[in-house]
Amino acid sequence: MKTVRRLIYGEVLASIAFVTVGFLALFFFFDLVDELQYLGKNAAGALSSDANSYQIRHALMYVGLLIPSHLYELVPISVLIGTIFVMARLAQSSEYTILRTSGLGPSRALKLLLTLGAFFVVLCFVIGDYLAPVADRAAQLLKARYQGRITIGQTGAWLKEKQAYNSYVVNVGALSADNEMQGVRVFEFGNTGQLVSITRSPVAKFASDDSWLLEGGTRTEFAVNAGQATGATAGRDSAKITINKIDTYRWPTEISAEMVSVAVLKPERMSTIDLFTYIRHLTANGQTAQRYEIEFWKKVFYPLSCLVMVVLALPFAYLHFRSGGIAAYVFGGVMIGISFFLLNNVFGYIGNLQNWQPWLAAAAPGLLYMAISLGAFGWLVLRR
Repeated sequence: MKTVRRLIYGEVLASIAFVTVGFLALFFFFDLVDELQYLGKNAAGALSSDANSYQIRHALMYVGLLIPSHLYELVPISVLIGTIFVMARLAQSSEYTILRTSGLGPSRALKLLLTLGAFFVVLCFVIGDYLAPVADRAAQLLKARYQGRITIGQTGAWLKEKQAYNSYVVNVGALSADNEMQGVRVFEFGNTGQLVSITRSPVAKFASDDSWLLEGGTRTEFAVNAGQATGATAGRDSAKITINKIDTYRWPTEISAEMVSVAVLKPERMSTIDLFTYIRHLTANGQTAQRYEIEFWKKVFYPLSCLVMVVLALPFAYLHFRSGGIAAYVFGGVMIGISFFLLNNVFGYIGNLQNWQPWLAAAAPGLLYMAISLGAFGWLVLRR
């Protein structure tokens, strides 16, 4: 059994590595072609020939930093295509028939492939939760250094926080390449919902003591004095507005740099822990977290799809053909992998629009393909 395991694992790993390198090279080429339009431009978007412009070496670094994100997306598809190719080739050369007569039954073959799939589950999780978020964040900051700040839309990101006595609504216009917030506005509300103050600052930094440092802005305070007016307005409330310039203003908050990154950057590029922390923050402040909950559960279930892929590939070893036809089966594996990737994204959007349970929207593609793979395994392996 050790020899059989070494044979199958060696063939499958080599095939998966070959498929992965091919896909990564294709994505690298497409990303690099897309970056060519920005060459020679500075942060203002104007053509420039100085050292502050976006050059080919920066584009190569940026595209290289995107490789871990592409690798995370490609692992299940590469596992499927590589395993299908090996299983179909073994069946074509009658090697798998010899293995079957040597004692490799369906249950043993399934156990072998599931063990290999478990390895890729761990690998996919490590890449998606540790390597890809760090590399993608570095890529975005690198591009922002030469092409401008990171932002979403015209209004930036909005966050909310409840504290002991007041609640706050925060607007962050953008993130700079130095991980500083730009165009920050902090709206402070009292317990009764009245506006207490508005603090504006062009630049804000994350401090080490759970606070933000807002620099060079203004603070507008609204004070309401009850029943102190005279004459015709006696008995009514009077408002007093005070505008002060601030050099440095410290605002204590639990909104961390990771939360701002989740709000500004793409949530699918964040780690599971960061998404979970941000979901708890949104829930505690009465905000909807449907989109981020779906992304969280996709982070949980997506690596498990490697197990589904190896089960889906096993029936190809029991197909009977002597010559030709292997290219068609590999092409079918490519189509199945692409359809899984597309369906995984579509179910996320549908679940968000239809307000499905987040775990169901994330797990539905994997459950569907698991049912298909088990059905194919039962029909081709157990009944034939």
